[in-house]
Amino acid sequence: MTSSNIMDIITKAKYRKEGVYTVAFEVYRPRGERVEKFPIVTLSKNSIVLNKHAREKLQAEKVELAYDRESGMLRIKTSEDGQMIKKTKVFARGFFNHFGINKPGKYTAKYKADENALYADLNS
Repeated sequence: MTSSNIMDIITKAKYRKEGVYTVAFEVYRPRGERVEKFPIVTLSKNSIVLNKHAREKLQAEKVELAYDRESGMLRIKTSEDGQMIKKTKVFARGFFNHFGINKPGKYTAKYKADENALYADLNS
């Protein structure tokens, strides 16, 4: 079957009459360069959710949570004695209550390789 035969079949199926029809096609071309993916930290009422890129950066099963009240900076650092990451979540209700954090939303995090930690500014 040639491409013209396929077009004839498609045309007949769509319009139910033989004839010549103008068909508009749109061509998909993928972008040449990839967009950089950022680690995203999502805060909900009871937990912190780490996206795939945040988990890939940390490469940890347990993390330590820290918060700087003055700057509003949240630090998530790899630690053997920290909170467990269950799939994508870190349950942090006690942490939120201790520091009085009530800022649900998505925050872009910055990764510092020398500390193996993510930093998210909760004031942004």
